[in-house]
Amino acid sequence: MKALTYHGSKDVRFDTVADPRLQDAEDIIIKVTATAICGSDLHIYRGKIPGMETGDILGHEFMGVVEDVGHDVKGLKKGDRVVVPFVIACGECFFCNRSLFAACEDTNTGRGAIINKKSARPGAGLFGYSHLYGGYSGGQAEYARVPKANTGPILIPDFLNDEQVLFLSDILPTGYQAALNARISSGSTVAIFGAGPVGLMTAMCARFLGAETIFMVDESNYRLEFAKKTYGVIPINFSVVDDPAEYILENTQNRGVDATIDAVGFEAKGSAVETVLTNLKIEGSSGKALRQCIAATRRGGVVSVPGVYAGFIHGFLFGDAFEKGLTFEMGQTHVQRYLPELLQHIANGLMKPEVIISHRMNLGEIVKGYEIFEKQQDFCRKVILTP
Repeated sequence: MKALTYHGSKDVRFDTVADPRLQDAEDIIIKVTATAICGSDLHIYRGKIPGMETGDILGHEFMGVVEDVGHDVKGLKKGDRVVVPFVIACGECFFCNRSLFAACEDTNTGRGAIINKKSARPGAGLFGYSHLYGGYSGGQAEYARVPKANTGPILIPDFLNDEQVLFLSDILPTGYQAALNARISSGSTVAIFGAGPVGLMTAMCARFLGAETIFMVDESNYRLEFAKKTYGVIPINFSVVDDPAEYILENTQNRGVDATIDAVGFEAKGSAVETVLTNLKIEGSSGKALRQCIAATRRGGVVSVPGVYAGFIHGFLFGDAFEKGLTFEMGQTHVQRYLPELLQHIANGLMKPEVIISHRMNLGEIVKGYEIFEKQQDFCRKVILTP
């Protein structure tokens, strides 16, 4: 089959690779009908994620039609349409039994790839996201093996098309969990840092949960304008506004918002220290977006972090967070927990995640798709690809 493979920083190739095969009784093989490029894929593309090996198949947002089924798989059969969560969870361990699927103890065989043994151990295995998370082949391919199929894939009804449901694989439940973690309810004020796909999904979910005022911070005018038009956000371009947090304070009676959401993560441009550490191949995060979140959140408020972080954070203002009595909610998304209700919201027309799609391409054009998305060319918001 053909698939996108990793060969180093900004070197991905659409190669011919071996077809996937059943390896476990709970596996399925799917023929991919739609896949997408995620903002967190760009961390890999830029060479920022440890544990990547030459030839690894990328991609964790995908769906398709079941082609083959292991003999212990229940509820799925050949010909079924499914969306696959990016988190691989066993459904039976201590954490899965508490609906903490991203903390699954049994699916990450790559924990030995940890560079710093004092660091927290990674949780569940992830599709297409390095050997630090199990080394599972991803879904930017013509076919994909899906382990633990009794806990992962969700069956899609025929009346919904691929574009309507594809983002159930990652960015929609990620945005939803971020908004829930921010404790958004009717009348809430919130500031979202980052207007990429996760930031846009978070804005949609914040509105769905009843947020009254949403500030959105980014440097991309076209993405901010889209968010303003689509979700009614108050846009703040940080290339024009030097201190977004100060602007937010000035427009909230100097209190700050009820919650902030960091949908940027560790690649926010920041300190010289971060640059040095990156050059030395030591994982480091500037924490610039996180510092802005702390400053913009009112006393007793919440900072929600769906953005990916790696390694150390420099200049973390813990004293400020303590003084303000802030609550922090963060982590990988427990996708499986939210899929049934989110699918229902889409089916009822209450959520339309597909509106953020800007580019539809053939899978064979995926290398070009990465370049367009990474450089934000042609007003790119989200790229989806079909074989």
